[in-house]
Amino acid sequence: MTRQAGTQFWTCHSLNAGRSLLRTLRHATLLIGLGAHCVLLDAQQTGAPQYRNPVVPGDYPDPSILRVGRDYWATMTSGDWGPYFPLFRSRDLVNWEQTGAVFAHRPAWASGSFWAPEISQFKGRYFVYYTARKRSGPLAVAVATANSPGGPYTDHGPLVAQEAGSIDAVPVLNEAGERYLIWKEDGNSRRLPTVLWAQQLSEDGLKLMGKPQEILRNQSPWEGDVVEGPFVVRRSDYFYLFYSGSGCCGSGCSYALGVARSKSLLGPWEKNPGNPILAENSDWKCPGHGSIAPFELGRYFLLYHSYHLTSALATGRQSMLDEVVFGDNGWPSINEGRGPSSQARSPAGTAQRRATVTFFDDFQDSALRPGWQWPQDNEPRVALTRSRLGQLVLRPGPEKASDVMDGVLARPAVLPDYQATTVIDVSSLTRGVFAGIAAYSDANHAMGLAAGDGNIRLWRREQSEQRTLNDLPAPAGTKLHLRLISQGGRNYSFGVSVDGKQWKRIGSLADVEGLPPWQQAVRVALTVGGAAGAEARFDSIKIEPLLPR
Repeated sequence: MTRQAGTQFWTCHSLNAGRSLLRTLRHATLLIGLGAHCVLLDAQQTGAPQYRNPVVPGDYPDPSILRVGRDYWATMTSGDWGPYFPLFRSRDLVNWEQTGAVFAHRPAWASGSFWAPEISQFKGRYFVYYTARKRSGPLAVAVATANSPGGPYTDHGPLVAQEAGSIDAVPVLNEAGERYLIWKEDGNSRRLPTVLWAQQLSEDGLKLMGKPQEILRNQSPWEGDVVEGPFVVRRSDYFYLFYSGSGCCGSGCSYALGVARSKSLLGPWEKNPGNPILAENSDWKCPGHGSIAPFELGRYFLLYHSYHLTSALATGRQSMLDEVVFGDNGWPSINEGRGPSSQARSPAGTAQRRATVTFFDDFQDSALRPGWQWPQDNEPRVALTRSRLGQLVLRPGPEKASDVMDGVLARPAVLPDYQATTVIDVSSLTRGVFAGIAAYSDANHAMGLAAGDGNIRLWRREQSEQRTLNDLPAPAGTKLHLRLISQGGRNYSFGVSVDGKQWKRIGSLADVEGLPPWQQAVRVALTVGGAAGAEARFDSIKIEPLLPR
């Protein structure tokens, strides 16, 4: 995806490509897209390698990080999407590769709200403490274990589920080496004070012992109704409790990150008079809820989330990296109090080479690649053909067969301006079945283009209302190319083509500012449905940035 204009190259590939051009072009300028937006870099720039935030682009909030030998492992909130809690691995903190997920399928005890996983290690065993909603019950903190950080994980179910809800758990050793769990009672959901609790864990880490003790609550003006997302670092004589406050999500969010310290895990805790130590700036909005990993020479790095101001609607809360520096006064700071960094020196001195702004899948692998997602309460049936030309076979779950998006398979958007193109084998569609591509936030907020019954149908769903916006005869052919274009993550247009070159626009540009609910981003989805036994075959999908013209 490179375009030359005079002495400029516009590209939205990885830093590897950019570095290659830097070596060969003395006066070139590169436009390198990393996550939320693209930036200009002069080819004559020298010095230590830099990385750009986000380090994991797309809707990956509440990240948790663990160092294991030379590797770093991370997992994030999956919300109401399966598989549950994606797992990423890195050697240098800036280049991350998704390896899988904690759970391939939804735990039987839970109904949704898969939030805030915290990955940890204790005596050679790996733990993920996480939040989910009990069936017909409140939010609960549960735990899963594995013999290696990449899994497979065994679920052990809930540890605590207070009436107001229990979320955002993190394990920590106290000054005597005893293991405790800290979590948030979700009082703000009931207009009550928000409390962080600490309670001792059993030796196996699967049960709570004794009584919980309050260690912190929202009392400072900047915290608003919330303190949450705790993470504890022990350094010198102090425990440092990093936590987030105020409203986390949506266009009206006011999130920020603060810190408190204590010489005992159970307190008393002293809040930093300089809080919050990480707040919004001119590029990034509502940073917070992260965890900290040690690095060489006593350095610490925080992996957290933030919205980008120009792409929040499309990309959601993305995973960011910044160094935590402890000052002479004993208090930590982040980016010298300037808010999230857009660019910083790479911790390990390595180039940032994985910029996942272009995605292509022709379904020729033996299994579905990591990164594909589905609505957690509507897992589709997916198969990959073993033929020379691979195909994705997508079917709705057994209980679904009524409209054009009964079966959904999606990927998070990583840019606000992109186009997504899929090729559908329309010859395989039976009567009443429609298959297509959509901008999808959840089952009540979506818009897409589908082919079926010899027609092309543009549709939109808002709340429980499903509307057909346009119905036209489909072009003749056994394969059809369908295209979705996102502009700014809020305006969408669609098109159809027989050859992928000549396109016919379907409908007018649609403003979907109200499409995502408060905590969701928009995903690119493949869809199928409309009749019992619905099945669709997709040859490929490509998602790529829109470049300046």
